[in-house]
Amino acid sequence: MVEIDGEPVAPGDLMALALTNYGHFTTLLTEDGGVRGLDLHLERLIRDCRLLFDVPLDPGRVRALARRAAPEQGRGTVRITVFDPALNLATMGADAHPRILVTSRPAPAADPAPLRVRTVVHQRDLPEVKSVGLAATLRLRRLAQRDGYDDVLLTGPGGEILEGSTWNIGLVRDGAVVWPGGDILAGTTRQLLRRAGADPTDLVPVSELGDCEAVFATNAVTGVRPITQIDEREFPADHPVLTRLAETYRTLPVSPL
Repeated sequence: MVEIDGEPVAPGDLMALALTNYGHFTTLLTEDGGVRGLDLHLERLIRDCRLLFDVPLDPGRVRALARRAAPEQGRGTVRITVFDPALNLATMGADAHPRILVTSRPAPAADPAPLRVRTVVHQRDLPEVKSVGLAATLRLRRLAQRDGYDDVLLTGPGGEILEGSTWNIGLVRDGAVVWPGGDILAGTTRQLLRRAGADPTDLVPVSELGDCEAVFATNAVTGVRPITQIDEREFPADHPVLTRLAETYRTLPVSPL
């Protein structure tokens, strides 16, 4: 399904995304019409719309449009993209009237394979915004995959661990969970798990990865996913803390769209 403001997409409706690519989005995993952390997804959309377009966003309207794309039974993936088709390179300073693009696709496997990643020094522009401008990080992912990895782990200029290309990272150290700090996009899954466990954040340099017992990625669509390799370091795919986190996430309540 592909709709803009609840209507079929016309041929020129997506030209601004293809040519200008200015906007923001969030991606929902729906289960029987419900979403974990729906409040966090809506807060993100409202915040980012105000920052990028300087206008409010109606969360009720977003929910109604997303509901049209979500399967009533089973799992599905719904992406909500906010952009203004009238804004282009020449009119970027004009008053914005953003529209809501809703797309859906099947949900991925419930238990995705572990990740193998390599580190790269890179920080996204406006890291607190879930921007549609993914070219820089997707290029880094492409280069990593062509070298045999699955993805990249972004690090700061001082060697501090930041985030994955489209996911957050968590560390297990001394039997406890530590969430790397810094300027990142705090994803909904990370926020939900921190809300459930009150785990701390800390600036963790790459050099201290050897002190970690396990490492994992979090994402709203894939949940908790083990990371078994970072550069030359290897980590177990199975660990009691990872099992607990995955179970905690699975049992979190969903909110109906």
